[in-house]
Amino acid sequence: MGLGIPGAISPASGVVKNANSTWLIGHPLAKDLSARIDRPVRVMNDANCFTLSEAVDGAGAGARAVFGVILGTGVGGGIVLDGRIVQGAQLIAGEWGHNPLPWPTDEERPGPECYCGKRGCIETFVSGPGLEADHLGRTGLRATAAEVGEASAAGDRHAAATLTRYVDRLARGLASVINVLDPDVIVLGGGVSNLPGLAGAVRAALPAHVFTDELMTGVERNVHGDSSGVRGAAWLW
Repeated sequence: MGLGIPGAISPASGVVKNANSTWLIGHPLAKDLSARIDRPVRVMNDANCFTLSEAVDGAGAGARAVFGVILGTGVGGGIVLDGRIVQGAQLIAGEWGHNPLPWPTDEERPGPECYCGKRGCIETFVSGPGLEADHLGRTGLRATAAEVGEASAAGDRHAAATLTRYVDRLARGLASVINVLDPDVIVLGGGVSNLPGLAGAVRAALPAHVFTDELMTGVERNVHGDSSGVRGAAWLW
């Protein structure tokens, strides 16, 4: 069995770490699951699984360097180089969501509190709950990311302003990734990636922040949808 999870299995302790599903933290999930089903289990961060799927035969197929992004309840990322996942020494490669939001405005400082114990993490701004909290704080209205998108498309100027702020923040966050990794393509996944036109809007906003004369990195919506992470978990074998 291949399994994608939020967070990762710590190579030091063998238990789950860094999961925004915090009840998993500190538990030997891979060992317990393998024992329960009596067969071997390979476990990897769900963003890594997603990126592997999209790099093999999805929106990143044929690219040498792919950065996969999960925009959902949390914000994760994965790196595939030459068809192989890059996990890093601590298994945290691609965890861009727990860096601070780049180039923050005065009103964005110090930023919302994050479950990781810091403030102002990228995840607190560009996750689904982050978008919803921003909209609530500005308008007093509770709405899901999808509902904000629908309202914006219907001409609601407050919802449109929320999406403008969201795209700007997402572009700033991804620009810092491009400045370090310089991928061929960024593939967006997770529930928020379903907002119509999001990939194109982010691509248009990136050049103002990336340290280059001409931006070559593409930004694409995923091909395999909500199944992509599951497909990537199967690819672990």
